[in-house]
Amino acid sequence: MGLSAAAQAQVPHPWQMGLQAPHSSVQSEMQSLNTFVLWIIIAIAAFVAGLLLYVIFRFNHKRNPVPSRTSHNTVIEILWTTVPVLILIVIAIPSFRLVYYQDRATHPDLTVKVTAHQWYWEYNYPDQDGLDFQSYMIPEKQLKPEQRALRQLAVDNPLVVPVGKSVRILLTSGDVLHSFFIPSLGVQRYAIPGRMIETWFDVDKPGDYYGECNQICGINHDGMSIQVHAVSQADYAQWLKDAKARFSETLPRRTARVQLAASR
Repeated sequence: MGLSAAAQAQVPHPWQMGLQAPHSSVQSEMQSLNTFVLWIIIAIAAFVAGLLLYVIFRFNHKRNPVPSRTSHNTVIEILWTTVPVLILIVIAIPSFRLVYYQDRATHPDLTVKVTAHQWYWEYNYPDQDGLDFQSYMIPEKQLKPEQRALRQLAVDNPLVVPVGKSVRILLTSGDVLHSFFIPSLGVQRYAIPGRMIETWFDVDKPGDYYGECNQICGINHDGMSIQVHAVSQADYAQWLKDAKARFSETLPRRTARVQLAASR
């Protein structure tokens, strides 16, 4: 059995040249900025290449046996100083706007606290009675036939979110430096011990969206896979009900660990 079309669009492909297709508001803005800057780079590269070819042809030693001794040109010096500054300003304005846009959720519909560990992720839904569970990459030998193409991406317990909702992520680490990276959703944040980093995303359609920790964090760094499973609001409500029952046994143990740590 092959992957669904939705799942195929959210994983890297062999010989892929461009970015993954955007499926969040943040990633759409990122791709727009990327395209904008790319056209600026192409224009600069074309201008420099054309200027270089012109100089090679027009001012070669045959045409100019006696080279110019010009040492200063006020107009040219003003141009090559002001034009790069203006180009940088044109790039900086949308760049800063995007940085602030992706920094914090203004009106989040739900909050998920993500804690990175060596070498798994822990997801906590503080708005849902502290629903808490861990997510591990599925070992290759345990993959189902339809998961073979998702080697080192599929996990046992994905992060489940509703489609079209603003999801606030509160990110931290329980040990070393990690990174929470989901390309198609425009999420890239470091998980730092002792700090809480905030970001957000929304998902435009149901499906599975994959990512990985892209900060080397130890011997099993390649096992820190991320899977976001986006579902309809009705399916999300049903999942919450089932998840609370499924993971309820882990909550008392987690509470006991927290109380023990606080008493020390």
